[in-house]
Amino acid sequence: MHKAGFVNIVGNPNVGKSTLMNQLMGERISIATFKAQTTRHRIMGIINEPEAQIVFSDTPGVLKPNYKLQESMLAFSEGALQDADVLLYVTDVVEKPDKNEDFLSKVQRLMAVGIDGKKIPVLLLINKIDESNQADLERLANEWHSALPLAEIYPISAKAKFGVDVVLKRIKELLPECPPYFDKDQWTDKPARFFVTEIIREKILLYYDKEIPYACEVSVNSFKETDTNIHINTTIYVERDSQKGIIIGHQGVALKKVSTEARKTLEKFFQKSIYLEILVKVDKDWRQNEQRLETYGYKLD
Repeated sequence: MHKAGFVNIVGNPNVGKSTLMNQLMGERISIATFKAQTTRHRIMGIINEPEAQIVFSDTPGVLKPNYKLQESMLAFSEGALQDADVLLYVTDVVEKPDKNEDFLSKVQRLMAVGIDGKKIPVLLLINKIDESNQADLERLANEWHSALPLAEIYPISAKAKFGVDVVLKRIKELLPECPPYFDKDQWTDKPARFFVTEIIREKILLYYDKEIPYACEVSVNSFKETDTNIHINTTIYVERDSQKGIIIGHQGVALKKVSTEARKTLEKFFQKSIYLEILVKVDKDWRQNEQRLETYGYKLD
């Protein structure tokens, strides 16, 4: 008997979905920072065992879109409801069930009606429990039970990896009998170039403030790999000339810091020496331009 299925992680921004994904996978696969809206794509990570294959999906935080890029991000999140065998709905100790009622009603429908008659099990994960106390946590769990009475509720701390193994065990129990969807040596659906752009974006999120990180997109121009090293040429695109100046910084100091830190992380990720070149260019209002968004790999309906 072999089990396989899609386990999709959804929830509002900044509740710890990417940190959870990395902990479940046992390795870094998604950007995880203290800033909201860090995940822009749907990112798959695959766990392979002799008798099981778990295909996890990390998705962007659910929000009401203000521009075309956010419309694409919401489409990735809502798409994750359509092909889930198990849904992980992640919240935290601050968030209340009424924060995003429209999306929550879609989750309720998955459990009650399902897809093509197949009801989807939902594990509701209350994350960051190390930032709460027992009494408040019990009250919050009761509120969520009222909002999603068919969901199984698990208190966790993804950052401390508390409760993650319990969730993983339950996921394996819920997986349907099925042959593997992917080759058993495959661990993600994304190419190497994708992780280059994500790692550079992570450094931008960490080292710049306000709107700057959200106005940036990263593209890989060339990726040349040998047995011992990788030569990578990339471009950071911003929306305005003023943003370009901020990214580069006085005498190029800010961009050099991003490049250095990204190179160190890339070397750990690929286990090879990295030669990294980063250019900065203006792509005016790219977040509102459907043609440019499609070029950068975003889904537009």
